Amino acid sequence: MSEKDKIFSSGIKWVGIANWRGFYKFCYDFLMEETGMDWIQEEKYEEKLNGNQKDIDVKWVGTKKLTDYFRVWIEVSFEIRDLEEVEIIKDGEKTKSNKGRFKISVNGFLERDYQGKFERSAFNKFLRSIYEKWVIPSRIDQFEGKIFGDCDEFVSQAKAYLNMEGQHT
Repeated sequence: MSEKDKIFSSGIKWVGIANWRGFYKFCYDFLMEETGMDWIQEEKYEEKLNGNQKDIDVKWVGTKKLTDYFRVWIEVSFEIRDLEEVEIIKDGEKTKSNKGRFKISVNGFLERDYQGKFERSAFNKFLRSIYEKWVIPSRIDQFEGKIFGDCDEFVSQAKAYLNMEGQHT
């Protein structure tokens, strides 16, 4: 059985104006293009209407193969509350956007032996412990640093997007 170690956990809370569709696309594109995810799956998308407002819950899970032994997992959850359409002036023109409360959670994991090759016998498990402890510890540190950096950059870019969108009121 593979092991997943949580390397990164952070989030964003934002109250204000931001275009939900634009933000959603920005986040997806950033993860695919800048972190090189192999795929991202939307495990959950729920909308609940409450008058002219809606609550949205979204969960993404993405992976990226690093080697035949290591794989990155990234989980992103969006909780959008009281989202409503508003008109704003952007670049001197009226345009439609959204106002609401945004909460984004990001977790990054390093998964080891994701194909389960070392789980076939007790001897293989023993070899795995030696391999991780004595042969590749610097490689593990390198991959953990990459995961932390990619997730931290994603959070920073998402915050910057929300801050830029919020300035056009």
